[in-house]
Amino acid sequence: MTAPDMPQSPPRAWQRMLSGRRLDLLHPSPDDIDIEDIAHGLARVARWNGQTVGEHAFSVAQHCLVVTEIVAELHADASRQFLRAALLHDAAEYVIGDLISPFKAAIGLDYKAFETRLMSAIHERFDITDVSDAMRVAIKNADRIAAFYEATTLAGFEIVEARTYFGHASIPLYLAKRLEKLVAWPANTAQSDYLAIYDNVAEL
Repeated sequence: MTAPDMPQSPPRAWQRMLSGRRLDLLHPSPDDIDIEDIAHGLARVARWNGQTVGEHAFSVAQHCLVVTEIVAELHADASRQFLRAALLHDAAEYVIGDLISPFKAAIGLDYKAFETRLMSAIHERFDITDVSDAMRVAIKNADRIAAFYEATTLAGFEIVEARTYFGHASIPLYLAKRLEKLVAWPANTAQSDYLAIYDNVAEL
């Protein structure tokens, strides 16, 4: 049998994580998802395609912490599950990276279906099983608030431009002042803080 006639092995569709787990990317199992892997990966994925000011990239892990902080500030009665959902709202990006919105739109539905399967496995793994529409809206609102302040403090957007793309929700002045001082953290700091907040919102 000549080389061109040799049977071809199927392409590898799993990723080996530092924990030793192998995550099947096409059929992700909750058993192969670990918070340490998520924190490590997200702390090394740059938001805004790395186009932010400062010595360090602004990571998805730090973004998730900002979103969780906003949810906690605006919803004082938020349950642990609510806060876990906020912390893990971009968790799929530890595998697929942070594609900017225009690129996601260009890729289309196949990307979204892949992301949805992975997020379903993540939600099952971390017992995020009862997220109401109101909670989803609140997390999305916090996500947009975070994006607005990231855009204007780190990514070079003018305020008017950022309002066009991300809106500008009314938030308490003390929170706005904090968000106006965003500084990108080193990866190790983002990773350790992500794990610390996860410990706070994990089910007891």
